[in-house]
Amino acid sequence: MNHAMTKEELEQILDQALQDVTERTAGVRLHQGEQPPGEDLCTVHITFDRGFNTSLTLCADKSLLARMACNSFHEEAVTPEDLEEFSKEYLNVLCGKVTGAMFQATQIPARFGTPVFYHGRYEPEGQEVQFILTYSDEHSEGAQLIHHVPCPQGDGADKS
Repeated sequence: MNHAMTKEELEQILDQALQDVTERTAGVRLHQGEQPPGEDLCTVHITFDRGFNTSLTLCADKSLLARMACNSFHEEAVTPEDLEEFSKEYLNVLCGKVTGAMFQATQIPARFGTPVFYHGRYEPEGQEVQFILTYSDEHSEGAQLIHHVPCPQGDGADKS
């Protein structure tokens, strides 16, 4: 039997998945906090195109993603291409864990698209933020996992 999940249940699934995947794949422990990432950011965005009409955006300090990539690849430094490859694969793994947990909770199978990498902050069009989970690590580097939902249609807000 399918059932919708509450925002709080979804936040808990996303938080647990992010912390598990980050520690296992990159050897970095993230903790929820209030400090948003700084100015030198990278963003990875992914859309759920079946099962759930939502998307996730990971916006993080470039230095945090680079350190995670170095740890994952067992390298001292990474190229910009390595950083992009790691970031997209990291979000893929994260979304795989999230869709598994969401299926257990709702019995709704979900599929997600290919992650897209951006330098700087990216805001998807036609979607609004439902909630933001903010993280930092022991070096005060930060990340935000942002859950987007479609903007309401036909609410009369745009009367131009």
